Amino acid sequence: MKIGSILENQSIEKRIAITPEVVKKYISLGFEICLIKNYGIHLGINDENYLNVGAKISEDEKEILKSSDIIVQLGMLSDEKSSLIKENQIIVGVLNPYINKEKLENLAKKKINLFSLELLPRITRAQSMDILSSQANLAGYKAVIESFANFEKAVPMMMTAAGTVPAAKVLVVGAGVAGLQAIATAKRMGAIVFATDVRMASKEQVESLGGKFLTVEGSENLETEGGYAKEASEDFKKKQEDLLSETLKKIDIVVCTALIPGKKAPLIIKEEMIKNMQSGSIIYDLAAVQGGNTAFTQADKIIEKNGVKIMGESNILNKLPISASSLYAKNMFNFVDNLYDKQNKKINIKLEDEIIEKTLIK
Repeated sequence: MKIGSILENQSIEKRIAITPEVVKKYISLGFEICLIKNYGIHLGINDENYLNVGAKISEDEKEILKSSDIIVQLGMLSDEKSSLIKENQIIVGVLNPYINKEKLENLAKKKINLFSLELLPRITRAQSMDILSSQANLAGYKAVIESFANFEKAVPMMMTAAGTVPAAKVLVVGAGVAGLQAIATAKRMGAIVFATDVRMASKEQVESLGGKFLTVEGSENLETEGGYAKEASEDFKKKQEDLLSETLKKIDIVVCTALIPGKKAPLIIKEEMIKNMQSGSIIYDLAAVQGGNTAFTQADKIIEKNGVKIMGESNILNKLPISASSLYAKNMFNFVDNLYDKQNKKINIKLEDEIIEKTLIK
């Protein structure tokens, strides 16, 4: 059986789905790997690195798409490339079914098997395939690094003969995977860290990393069965707003990570709150690509309001493409490994497997 992968649109996506390290693993299962010429060259991975571990390199993108049993990618293929895919072929990636609903339904009608990895269930067996966690971890780390790079004061407390430099105060909004990594990174760099989240289960995790959890009085636990955040009630939003308004007056750096799958990012930091923040403060909004958690967020722009810089990128992982690709490729391999019936050497789409059933676009 053949697994193929072509380059993403380089202007928006620098990550790759297959690294030389996982080629060996695929080949050990009996797969043939075929990649487009210069597949990893932008990450310093030459074609020779792939050839040395047994992959094949082709200059014919169309042939790769037509002849592969499984196509592994990061994002959705263009309409032109999707039209080359035939019945029973498999596409695995981050297909964004909330945005690409119609496209995916049309492909599914052609009996193309589509698996979108952001739909993985939050179960123990799926952890090694969890692309949201592996990529969010890196995003949380990088958001803190980017914020600190733009902050014009020292971050840790410094005691000098000339006086004391106070530690920067950081607030992390949303304590999911990205938020927890942001807390850990900011804490390691010497900041005083606060965090807030609609899920009460986050309190213990935040405190275990040395952060202070800001609790809204009379909090409701807004967590879905799958472990994601769900929409808050109007009463909760008002209480959260009041708490945030007061807290933000003394915060230097805010990292926003609050997302609701398939919906516009919740607006958490409003115009009036930003007006009351200290000049020179930084807001890094990881939710920028889904509309942002602040009133002024614009993806890929730094907006300045009353001396406060508001930043956010459409794909922060393009700044860590080597690390992000390495983790993504391993997640992808683990997913394909679960699909593969080693005894009969074929792909087995068994819907009684929760991982397969939840990620398959029907």
